Amino acid sequence: MSIPQQGGGLIESFDQLAQYIASGEKPRDAWRIGTEHEKFGYLTDSLLPLPYAGERSIQSILEALQHRFGWEPIFEQGMIIGLTRNGANISLEPGGQLELSGAPLKDMHAAAHELQDHLREVHSITDAMGIQFLGLGAAPQWSHDQMPMMPKGRYRLMTDYMGRVGTHGTQMMYRTSTVQVNLDFASESDMVLKMRTAIALQPVATALFASSPLFEGKPNGHKSWRSRIWRGLDDARTGMLPFFFEDGMGYERYVDYVLDTPMYFVYRDGNYINALGQSFRDFLRGELPALPGEKPTLSDWADHMTTVFPEARVKKYIEMRGADVGDVRHINALPAFWTGLMYNQTALDGAWDLVKGFDPQTREGLRIAASVSGLQGEANGIRLHDLAREAVALSKTGLAARAMASQDGLLPDETHYLAPVEESVATGRTMADDILENWNGAWQGDITKIYEGYNL
Repeated sequence: MSIPQQGGGLIESFDQLAQYIASGEKPRDAWRIGTEHEKFGYLTDSLLPLPYAGERSIQSILEALQHRFGWEPIFEQGMIIGLTRNGANISLEPGGQLELSGAPLKDMHAAAHELQDHLREVHSITDAMGIQFLGLGAAPQWSHDQMPMMPKGRYRLMTDYMGRVGTHGTQMMYRTSTVQVNLDFASESDMVLKMRTAIALQPVATALFASSPLFEGKPNGHKSWRSRIWRGLDDARTGMLPFFFEDGMGYERYVDYVLDTPMYFVYRDGNYINALGQSFRDFLRGELPALPGEKPTLSDWADHMTTVFPEARVKKYIEMRGADVGDVRHINALPAFWTGLMYNQTALDGAWDLVKGFDPQTREGLRIAASVSGLQGEANGIRLHDLAREAVALSKTGLAARAMASQDGLLPDETHYLAPVEESVATGRTMADDILENWNGAWQGDITKIYEGYNL
């Protein structure tokens, strides 16, 4: 999850809120790729999740990365809770999932190299400590009580609130991991087209990258339990945003949606002030109960924007949020898939043509079907396997047209990174299918076997 936002003066008009989003507009030659992925740390001797503090811990890893590799620390209440370097951040999810939020990079080759460097640095520290990391969309075995809580005030507030507004919120916070990509837009109309296409195609990403069929030590009845969790979290801030497909959609309509989403907190002087359920509209009028008489800054608005969790999200860029994390190949495939679709106009127009006829019931039906059945899912006569086949082909066309060669010249373009999803389209199988086959076959129901084959 996001670290506190910095900078930005007092908000004096509604227009500033929409302008904040518009300030992210970039010409095509400045478009970049930012990959984020989370992963579960665990102790190899006990197979228990990694604690925050101690000799073998999240804290010790962050401190070692700081001292050995030049990362700058981020502290909260004197505790190290993240790192930053050259436009990238390492942060902590509530249950200790270690997250790399990559720098904005020009092409997939650079993104893949960044991931390789990150894992090399982490493993140079953790291998000798008996620590490994799982690349799965949901913790396959651990109970809620076994999960540590990271020392971040934001998470303490959210944990309390999640239990009041949904059924699966704390599962999302403590026992899921995702991979997402952040991509740019050129204009308001470009943002709308990309968001509409991204929202409608998120079920395809959920199906292709499904890796969480096991939870609490057994099959859970879904290919992506992480996706199921998001459907039981908080209807006020999650979902498929049907209003995005209505006439007149633009920055201001998205601002209205975020303003109508109940607040979590206000960040002041290193502290998270409880504003649970309060209204940012009241804050704009200086009537927020948590801070009577005080009006928000643009950094407060940026913070609030990070507390909406739809399947695709707008900030100063667009976030594609629908996928389980997987192995290294799948972590690279996710940004490649969306880059191919979003950064070539022919591919983007073709992708929109695939989904523009879907009504809200079909989009939501596909979202549910992807969670339950993966590529075998369907809704209203639309088969996810067929839709995935066409979307992956369009993405490959888009990546080929970009013609971004690797620095060493060995790869003429970025299509190489689509290999895992091309294999899934060809076979109809995903990581989730392989895991279930192993569970029912070679593993004979022994959950500990999963730690042997799904490490990052």
